[in-house]
Amino acid sequence: MITRYEVKEVSQFWTDQYRFETFLQVELALLKALEKNKKIPDGTHHAFKDLPINPQRIAEIEETTRHDIIAFCASLTEKIEPQIARFFHFGVTSSDIIDTALSLQMRSTLNVILEDIDKLAIELKNKIEKTSDLLCIGRSHGMHAEPMIFAQKFLSFHQELIRRKEDYQSIIENELTGQLSGAVGNYTVISPEIEELALQELKLRPEKVSTQVIPRDHISKIISVGALLATTLERMAVEFRLLHHSDIAEISEGFKAGQKGSSTMPHKKNPISSENISGLSRIIRSHMDVALQNEILWHERDISHSSAERLYLPDHFGLIAYTLRRMASTVRDLVINREHIEKRATHNATALTSFVLHEMIILNPVSREELYSLIQEVSFKSKNADDFTNELTIRCNERNLKLPHIPTSTELKDLYINRFQKVLRRSGI
Repeated sequence: MITRYEVKEVSQFWTDQYRFETFLQVELALLKALEKNKKIPDGTHHAFKDLPINPQRIAEIEETTRHDIIAFCASLTEKIEPQIARFFHFGVTSSDIIDTALSLQMRSTLNVILEDIDKLAIELKNKIEKTSDLLCIGRSHGMHAEPMIFAQKFLSFHQELIRRKEDYQSIIENELTGQLSGAVGNYTVISPEIEELALQELKLRPEKVSTQVIPRDHISKIISVGALLATTLERMAVEFRLLHHSDIAEISEGFKAGQKGSSTMPHKKNPISSENISGLSRIIRSHMDVALQNEILWHERDISHSSAERLYLPDHFGLIAYTLRRMASTVRDLVINREHIEKRATHNATALTSFVLHEMIILNPVSREELYSLIQEVSFKSKNADDFTNELTIRCNERNLKLPHIPTSTELKDLYINRFQKVLRRSGI
C-alpha cells in the first residue's frame, strides 16, 4: 500500500513481522493439539511460544532454501534442542500454516473494517436526523420527478451499508476456515481430530474438504463483498458529486481553512473527496477478477495464487478501510443548502403531477390516457407550481372535470414527512 492511502490499523496485519507471528500462532496451536492427543511429549510447545520472530534471519535462510515456510521453521528450530525441535511443523505442509494464518489475518482486518462501517453508519444517521424534515425534488433519469424527503437519500445509503456489514459478519462466521490436513489434504500424519483441536484453539472452523489449500472461493466471496461495499461508497460519492454541481448546488463538500480548489482558479470548491472515492472504488472492484482467477489451481494445489494474494489482499483491505474513513469525514462535513433545496421542490411545476393524476382518476369517470395527456400538456407549459395550478384549473373547467385539492407547500411537506417517518421506522432506525 502506498503511503498516501495507508491505514496503519490495517497494514499492521500485513507486515512480514505479523505474518510470521501468525504462522507461529498456528504452529503453537498444532503443538498443543499434538500434546493433548499424546503424539508428542507434554510441554513441547513451551519451548517455542516465547521465541522472538526475526524476519531478517528468515530472509537470510530463504536465500538458500527459496522457501519461506522452511526458512521460518529453520529460524526458530535452530534455537532449540534437536530433541524438541524435531516436533515443530509436525505432519503439516506449508499451505496448512499459510492458509490458516491468512484466515487469522483477514479476521483481524475485517474486525477493523467493521468498526469503520459503524463509524460511517453513525455519520449517515446524523445526516438522516438533520434532514428528515427537508423536502427536496427527487430525480429520475437526471430529471425532476417527484418531491421526497432529503433524508431518504442518506437512509438508502445507510441501509445498503448495513447489508454489507451483515455480509462481513457472516463471512467471519462461515467463510474464514482453517486446515491442518497435510500434503494433498489426505491426513497422512495429522488426523481430523487433531486438526479440530488445533483450530478450536484458534477459534476457526475446520475446512470441510481441503485439497492442500483452502479453496479460494472463500476469498472470492470476501472480495465480492468488498467490491459491493466499494460500489456502495461510490454510489454515495456520485450522488454527492452530482448535487455538488454549480448549477444544482444542493450540497457541497466541506472546505477547510487554507484549502485550495484549483491551482489557477481561486473561486473553485471541487468535490475532491467524492472523486477520490470513485477512483479508489474502481481499484477495489478490479480485485474481483484476480480473486476469481486464483480459484483455478492445478490438481490439488499450485502456488499461482500466492504472488497475487501477497500483492492485492493488503491493498484490498487497506483501500476499503481508507475509503470508509474518507467517506465518513465527507458525510460529516457535507454542507446542505436547505433553503435552496426546499424552494426547488415547492416551486416546481411538475412536483405534484402523479399525485394530481391519480386524484383526478378517482374523481373523474374518464380514461386514464385522457387525464394523463391533459396533465402532461399543462406541466410542459407551466413555469412554476402556481402556473400549473392555474392552468389546470382552467382546463378542468373547460372540460367539466373535477379538480382535486392541490396541497399547499406546508401540506405537501407534512405529507412527505409523515410517509418518510413510516419508512424510517421500518428501517429500524
